[in-house]
Amino acid sequence: MRSPQFWQITLILTIGVFSFSSTAIFIRLALDASGKLGLEFSLFLAASRLMIASFVLLPAWQTVVKHKANVKAYYYAIGAGFSLAFHFVFWITSLSFTSIAASTTLVTTNPIWVSILSWVWFKEKLKKLTILGIIVALLGGILIALGGNDVNNSYSQPMLGNLLALMGAWFVSLYLIFGKISQQEGLKISSYSVIVYTTAAILLFPLPFLFGSGYTNYPHSVYVYVVLMAIFSQLIGHTSLNWSVRWVSPTLVTLAILFEPIGSSFLGFIIFQEIPSMLVLIGAIIILIGVIIAVLSSQNKDKSV
Repeated sequence: MRSPQFWQITLILTIGVFSFSSTAIFIRLALDASGKLGLEFSLFLAASRLMIASFVLLPAWQTVVKHKANVKAYYYAIGAGFSLAFHFVFWITSLSFTSIAASTTLVTTNPIWVSILSWVWFKEKLKKLTILGIIVALLGGILIALGGNDVNNSYSQPMLGNLLALMGAWFVSLYLIFGKISQQEGLKISSYSVIVYTTAAILLFPLPFLFGSGYTNYPHSVYVYVVLMAIFSQLIGHTSLNWSVRWVSPTLVTLAILFEPIGSSFLGFIIFQEIPSMLVLIGAIIILIGVIIAVLSSQNKDKSV
């Protein structure tokens, strides 16, 4: 298969970032509509969005059956499904305890974890400008995290929420790495996506029952938000990332994801009147600078470090 041009990859990544920037908003709207917080309701949200996405992709199982790939590809796809499930559980739960800005920023600190994993597994050397871009972007992320809880004092346990978001970042880093390996071993994006989403859905399906929340007796609006998450955040957002990570470094993909807290914070301001502090605004600008540096370095043919 011929590699897509850089502008095509950039376009798909942009669509993906805009799509999953809405995730935190849908989650917060569902939390407000249900009046529930914590792990139990988060398990319902995570399992429901993945089950809907898996159902929509049912026809894609034909490609899984017809197209044979290296057995390692399937193992890594299943591993990505487990990682995705745990990512959703930890991150969605974090939004019950901390601000949208802090949560979405901390969950997008995965460039540092992906960089370490890429160095260990792929022996991938990072260019000097890429390293600089990561450092600059992460400094901006730290400022947003510090300023996120200054919006108001209504968050019950911000430190717990921040820790859960960070754990979500660790698992989404594994998800991206496993996705790259699986597709390099021969799985097409359609086959990979349906295996990953179905694995995560099967893993999460019984948990709401075990923790006492179940899937019924919620306001109708909650189910609307779940469907919107499945369509925009999951099918469009995550599938765009899965496709992109096959063609470019996982580090570059995760740097693009750093736009998410900017979009989510802006939507949080529009919908929930969460006014970002000055630290958040400064951090957003710094993140943009870091991402631009890293993207430009990806086109630079200078010697890697």
